[in-house]
Amino acid sequence: MKIKLLRAMLAICAMSLVSSLAVAQDYPTKAIKLIVPFPAGGATDIVSRVVAQQLSTELGQSVVVDNRAGAAGVIGAEATARAAPDGYTLVLTTSSTHTIGPLLNPKIPYSATKDFTPIIYLASSPQVVIVPLTSPAKTMQELIDYARKNPGKLNFGSAGTGGIPHLSTERFLAMTDLKMTHVPYKGTALAMPDLMAGRLDMMFDSISVSLPHIREGKVRALAVTTAQRTSVAPDLPPLSDTVPGYESLTWFGVFGPAGLPAPIVTRLNTALNQTLKNPAVLQQLAKLGFDAGGGTPTAFSDKMKEETAMWKKVIDDGKITLE
Repeated sequence: MKIKLLRAMLAICAMSLVSSLAVAQDYPTKAIKLIVPFPAGGATDIVSRVVAQQLSTELGQSVVVDNRAGAAGVIGAEATARAAPDGYTLVLTTSSTHTIGPLLNPKIPYSATKDFTPIIYLASSPQVVIVPLTSPAKTMQELIDYARKNPGKLNFGSAGTGGIPHLSTERFLAMTDLKMTHVPYKGTALAMPDLMAGRLDMMFDSISVSLPHIREGKVRALAVTTAQRTSVAPDLPPLSDTVPGYESLTWFGVFGPAGLPAPIVTRLNTALNQTLKNPAVLQQLAKLGFDAGGGTPTAFSDKMKEETAMWKKVIDDGKITLE
């Protein structure tokens, strides 16, 4: 009886595997919806449209960008988590919804680790450290020295409490044992005029947003938050030259719902890696301030775990909350 039961179970498993492989061989047979949980025109939306066009060519089916903005990315992410795991609903999102968000908001209606299938680490974008033109600091070391000579007297701006630029600054201050006052704004657009006018002493900001101001000579850039020099801003030194071990990136990745069949994950990962090798895609990403990623789903999952641990320490040590 036990042998018959075992044979039946093996037969079911074999049929399931054959069915899964057949689905993967045919996939995709219709358009794929790529949810972007942020508004059109933002950094995530820009990356998605660059990638979706070439991915459509690689897969032989349309990849349609679907902006589902709201609740700091939660609405679009949750829509993907609740979708059928058939490969036709994906999400292109960032570390804000899958590492930082869950740490700051335990009421998020999904689990970043249990409700999604990681597919690929798509791209990354560093922040840039900027100061007003009136600042005495011309380098990061000079900024650190100036802050040490004026303990507690300097301030820094951010696009909002709990955002990656804010947390990146807090990590920098912790690693250098500096004290500055945080001045949060509702977006970079409101903070930038105060930095230019010298009412702020420093700001970490998305390089894609700050580059125009840097190029126009309205603010002074001191460093980028990559571990090495980046093609996005090759003239700027990495902050790690001054603060060894420092790195902070906004990453962009693609996920499917939990339970996405492995053959479909492999198909998508292969197509996306090919997309990231396309010279036109690489050129567009670099022009917009992004470094292309790539790699395996496992490597992406490991990266998420590493970053979650890093940001948890920053949030816990700084007692940072959204309230």
